[in-house]
Amino acid sequence: MTEKVVIIGSGPAGLTAAIYNARADLDPLMIEGMERGGQLMLTTDVENFPGFPDGIMGPELMEGVRKQAERFGTRIMSSDVSRVDFSERPFKIWVEKDLYEAESVIITTGASAQWMGLESETRLRGHGVSACATCDGFFFRGKEIAVIGGGDSAAEEALFLTKFASKVYVIHRRDELRASKIMAARVLEHEKIEMVWDSVVDEVLGQDVVTGLKVRNVKTNEVSELPVEGMFLAIGHTPNTKIFQGQIELDEKGYILLPGENTMTSVPGVFAAGDVTDHVYRQAITAAGQGCQAAIDAERWLDEQEG
Repeated sequence: MTEKVVIIGSGPAGLTAAIYNARADLDPLMIEGMERGGQLMLTTDVENFPGFPDGIMGPELMEGVRKQAERFGTRIMSSDVSRVDFSERPFKIWVEKDLYEAESVIITTGASAQWMGLESETRLRGHGVSACATCDGFFFRGKEIAVIGGGDSAAEEALFLTKFASKVYVIHRRDELRASKIMAARVLEHEKIEMVWDSVVDEVLGQDVVTGLKVRNVKTNEVSELPVEGMFLAIGHTPNTKIFQGQIELDEKGYILLPGENTMTSVPGVFAAGDVTDHVYRQAITAAGQGCQAAIDAERWLDEQEG
């Protein structure tokens, strides 16, 4: 059986696309991946998603959207796609040895924040450790926090966080910022920002919440403790597009390119939405909005093919 729509990925973009496609009687199949729900599954309090005046837990929000998609008839598989072939229609999608064919595909596999790989960092993720200043900065009003990184993303996060934090340390393993000159100048001149040069974080301190960082100078190996209540990672994101290499056009960082005026990729009939295409906003609400667009684009494209 050839599916009308297969959605690969299950964050806000994928689940929103599923709701719209299911309501359009396209009977979508979602292959959600083993890590279902996207990055919101790692977020404790979400206070900036419309409709929840008291906030909502990230996993609770995603579970609600998932049930909504299922309510309208979306079939969901908790598996990872192993490879695809978009060279001709119907498109081919493999889950291990099982082959699925689709008239159209919506890719919503997202992007993963790059982490340092510390056990303490993983344990305290969502409890003072974050990779999204826009999402979580509000919770650190009047507190001292640290940003890890030295590029434009780190500079932007640090400057944004000065709106809330009493002090922002920027920890960078080199002795100068990699950020653009104008961004670097803003960081270095800001009264709330203090640079911690030539340094890396060896450990995030705290049991249930972040109480500080163990910081090591890479030139002297001297270790010190920094008393902060939050740590924001800004060392980059990696789009989850490895299986699509050679199948659709990607930019130099691996994000999916949308060359036209809608969400269609370089292959007609293959659409993309959410963080897998977006390295600017990276918000649940923008991903959901683009998921809606992709679903409508796919529905209209399918109608054109049948017409």
